Amino acid sequence: MDEPVGIPTPAADDSPDRRRRRFVANRAFGAIKAQHAAHRTALQIAADALNDVASSTPFLFFHVIWFAIWILINTGMLGMTPFDPYPFGFLTLVVSLEAIFLSIFVLMSQKRESAIAELREELSLQVSLRMEEEVTKTLQLVSGLYTRLGHVVGKDPDLHEMLEPLDVKLIEEGLLDEIKAMSTWRKKKLPPE
Repeated sequence: MDEPVGIPTPAADDSPDRRRRRFVANRAFGAIKAQHAAHRTALQIAADALNDVASSTPFLFFHVIWFAIWILINTGMLGMTPFDPYPFGFLTLVVSLEAIFLSIFVLMSQKRESAIAELREELSLQVSLRMEEEVTKTLQLVSGLYTRLGHVVGKDPDLHEMLEPLDVKLIEEGLLDEIKAMSTWRKKKLPPE
């Protein structure tokens, strides 16, 4: 049976133009991260490198082996003189300092990744708004052609709403109202302090 005319087939859906747009979008998302990576300070580069090392399996195994040997030596199980007897005060100091510095470096990397994610979200929002404008314009053109051919556009209120440009300000205000209402509802649900 023949394919109906005008319905895109999977092969037609992957047109060169569509591939080019995907490529451009992927490059835009990649460019944001590359641009941030190019402007990192030496400390940020070190923080990223340390995060890569600290989040690895060898780092975990190193610590397991290090703690096991430290505890075995300092409990006298290996026949050596303990240099940090129980409750392992020096080990506690070293591990606490390591945890402080690791958490600072992790937070630095997370902050940078968060900034990149925010830029990506903004880019995605702008692309979505542009697509919405294009879809609205397409609906308006199709509606105009339909009318010129002598047909009446239906009385469907959803269709008429779709033919209007998107009111971003109205959507934003609605979301802020919902957030405010949810915040008020949560405050009413919480017991007084």
